[in-house]
Amino acid sequence: MTDTTDSPAGTAPAATALVVGATGTTGRRTAAGLVAAGCRVRAAGRNATPLPGTEPVRFDWYDPATHAGALDGADRVYLVPPVGDPDPAAVMLPFLQRARTAGVRRAVLLSSSAVPEGGPAVGLVHAALPGLFDAWAVLRPSWFMQNFTGTHAHAESVRSHGTFLTAAGDGRIGFVDAEDIAAVAVRALLDDRAPDTDLVLTGPQALSHDEIAAVLTEVTGRPVAHHRLSYAQLRDRLAGQVAPEFAAMLAGMDLAIAEGAEDRTTDTVLRLTGRPPTGFRAVAERELAARS
Repeated sequence: MTDTTDSPAGTAPAATALVVGATGTTGRRTAAGLVAAGCRVRAAGRNATPLPGTEPVRFDWYDPATHAGALDGADRVYLVPPVGDPDPAAVMLPFLQRARTAGVRRAVLLSSSAVPEGGPAVGLVHAALPGLFDAWAVLRPSWFMQNFTGTHAHAESVRSHGTFLTAAGDGRIGFVDAEDIAAVAVRALLDDRAPDTDLVLTGPQALSHDEIAAVLTEVTGRPVAHHRLSYAQLRDRLAGQVAPEFAAMLAGMDLAIAEGAEDRTTDTVLRLTGRPPTGFRAVAERELAARS
C-alpha cells in the first residue's frame, strides 16, 4: 500500500467515485474527503442533494431505473446499505453486478464490527464482494460516536430527556468517530492498492454506556443518564419502529455487547490514515459543546 500520509496517494487523474448515501453520516464525510483529494465525486441519494464539489445524482436502492445513471462514468464506489433492511443483499447484489458490468473496478462497503463475512444482513454482501471486484474493502466500524451527537435515536433522546436506553449493560465498545471512518474510506478508495480485506475500525478506547453518559454530562453541563433495558424490553420497543426480525437482531447486538463482544480496540485508523483515531471526549466537545 502507498504511503498514506500523502493525501493524494494513488488518485488516478480520471478517478470517479460514486458515493451511495452521500448525505449520511459517513457518506457526507467520505464525499468531502474524496473531493479534497482531487477525485471526481458523484453524490448519490434519493433527492440528489447537492454537496460542495460533487455532482449530485438521484439514486434509490429500490428503484433500478436510477442505477445506470448513477453509475455513469464511475470506476469506484462507496456503498452504504439501505437503512433498516434486514435483507440488503436482495437489492445490493444485483446493483453490484450491474456496477461491475458498467466498469466499476473498486468497491468499499460500509458494514459493522458486529457483522462478520457471511453473517446476517450486510454480511452476505461482504461475502460476495471479493468475487465481484478486482479491488475492494469492507469497513467494519464499531458503534459511531455520532450516535450521541447527531440524529440517531440516542442523540435525540439525550437532547429531549437527558437519557438514552440500551440493553448493553456494563459492556464496553470501541466507539469510533465517523470522521475517522470516512478517512479510512478515502484511503481504501484512492490508494494505489486497495486493502482487499475487511477492516475493523474503533476509537482509541473502549467505553461503557455509563462512561459515555458521564462524558456527555461533563461536556454539555446537563445531566445525562444511561438507562438499562433487558434484551426483551429493547426488542419489543424496537419492534414498534422496525420489522420484528430486525428488532430482534438489533437487540441481540446489544446483548452481545453486554457479553463483551465489542470490548476491543484496533490500530486500523492509524495504519490506514497515518494518524491516531479521535477519542470520544474530543468528538463530544467538537460537536456538542457549541450547542450547550
